[in-house]
Amino acid sequence: MRFAFVASDTQVAQQARHALVARYGSVPAMEADVIVALGGDGFMLRTLHAHRVLETPVYGMKLGRVGFLMNRFQVDGLCGRIECAHSTILRPLRMQATDAYGKLREALAFNEVSLFRQTNQAAHVEVRLNGMVKLENLVCDGVMVATPAGSTAYNLSAHGPILPLDANVLALTPISPFRPRRWRGAILPHRTQVGLHVFDPGKRPVGATADFLEVRDVHSVEVVQTVRQRVHLLFDPEHNLEQRILDEQFATA
Repeated sequence: MRFAFVASDTQVAQQARHALVARYGSVPAMEADVIVALGGDGFMLRTLHAHRVLETPVYGMKLGRVGFLMNRFQVDGLCGRIECAHSTILRPLRMQATDAYGKLREALAFNEVSLFRQTNQAAHVEVRLNGMVKLENLVCDGVMVATPAGSTAYNLSAHGPILPLDANVLALTPISPFRPRRWRGAILPHRTQVGLHVFDPGKRPVGATADFLEVRDVHSVEVVQTVRQRVHLLFDPEHNLEQRILDEQFATA
């Protein structure tokens, strides 16, 4: 089994990579059977973006602060762990954002696409689903569309729902909504096309992010889950991603 080991810039992750390369050897990512990512969830997201075109399975080991997408770190027994691992398919969201100058920016997001106010002025956003207006004016700090894998990240901190990976749904979650006061978001079929139009962007500027890519001063954003693009994440059987999402719904601390 050929491994490509990639690691975050932290000292502990780099030391772990040296130990694993010494034990198992390493090849370039394009020649590997499995890419092993060493770090936290942020580094895992960057790894998925950097190597998504290869469609090579990615196995993460936690050497960062947050490791929801990672397995525990251990040097020994890697080949056996990979052979027993469960594969989870993640399909990213595609964001198309038009800025104040009419420039169209595109990006992919494995966690979420989010809009957020850039100043002290609340954002005013029209929400459309498949071309139909569902909210004429959402007054808020922001709004996001989250995948099941991303539902336990920013979406959860904004009181959005936790989504099972096999549910084929997305979360549409407001961030500090003011009007409509009682609206707490929606669970959407995964093929829903979400359109977000910003009112008065000169006075109430809004930015948009797709994972870690940010576009400032957007006028409109279109979000849809991709059909053809996907990545494979590998998880140890005793702690797979679906079980983590289930457990998170019962977490009290």
